[in-house]
Amino acid sequence: MTHSLVCPETVSRVSSVLNRNARQFGKKHLFDQNEETCWNSDQGPSQWVTLEFPQRIRVSQLQIQFQGGFSSRRGHLEGSQGSEALNKIVDFYPEDNNSLQTFPVPAAEVDQLKVTFEDTTDFFGRVVIYHLRVLGERV
Repeated sequence: MTHSLVCPETVSRVSSVLNRNARQFGKKHLFDQNEETCWNSDQGPSQWVTLEFPQRIRVSQLQIQFQGGFSSRRGHLEGSQGSEALNKIVDFYPEDNNSLQTFPVPAAEVDQLKVTFEDTTDFFGRVVIYHLRVLGERV
C-alpha cells in the first residue's frame, strides 16, 4: 500500500531559505500540510532538498506543489543506502503552475533521497514549494 513516507523522524535539509528566514519560509513548511505555508529558497543556480529516513523505504512516487512562476523546468531524484554515494533514480520535468504534480519513480529502496531542482522559472533561481511528498512503502 502506498502512503507518505516522510515522518517526524525523517531528517530534512534544504539548499537555502529566503533571507535565512526559516520561521516564515523554512523546510518544515514542505511537510506541514498547510496550504498557506511554503518553503521558499534563496536565489541560486539549483536548489535541493535532502531526506534521511529512519528506515529503508521503497519509493514509488514523488509529489510536488510549486508556486507558479517559482518552479523548476527540470529536476532529478537521487537515492542511496547507508553510507553509499547518491545514485540518480529518475529525471522529472515539472510544469510551471500551482497544481500538485505527481511523478512516477522506478522502484528504488533507499535510506536517503535528494531532490534537485534545476533551470528554475524565476529569473533569480528561487523555488517555492507548498507540498513535497514521497510516496511508497517502508521495507
